[in-house]
Amino acid sequence: MKKIASLLVILFGITLSSQLSAQTFTLEQFAAFNKLGMADFKKEMKSLNYRFYDKTEGLGFVVTEYETPDYLSKIAKFEYEDKSDDRIEYEFKTKKEYDQYVKIILASGYKETEKGKTLTKDSYVDYFKNKEQIRLITPKAGDNNPYTILVFK
Repeated sequence: MKKIASLLVILFGITLSSQLSAQTFTLEQFAAFNKLGMADFKKEMKSLNYRFYDKTEGLGFVVTEYETPDYLSKIAKFEYEDKSDDRIEYEFKTKKEYDQYVKIILASGYKETEKGKTLTKDSYVDYFKNKEQIRLITPKAGDNNPYTILVFK
């Protein structure tokens, strides 16, 4: 019975995600990107017609970013020396996409656990399921900054 319920939740998520824009990813794709090494992630982004945007190296981390040809979304892979902090960060422009991600996250069994503000004063909501964490960030009202989903490894 649990397997059937899980399958229905996944199918529901796929159905909802297929209604999102063509450049939007499913939660399962984010999780798969988290499991890839940086070289394989780069190959995957190129195969999806994303183009290189930026690479940043800091003390203990590397982040590589790619954007869509229409400049409407950007995806980044963060790799840290402490692998537990690795994550995928996906930026997109519309509240409609944000609302659809909330529906997919909740339908997938995640529970809202915390709300807060980022260093830049954008609002965030954390969702957890078992040991899996997703954070959704909403830009300040009137800002042209993107909405963001962070999927932690």
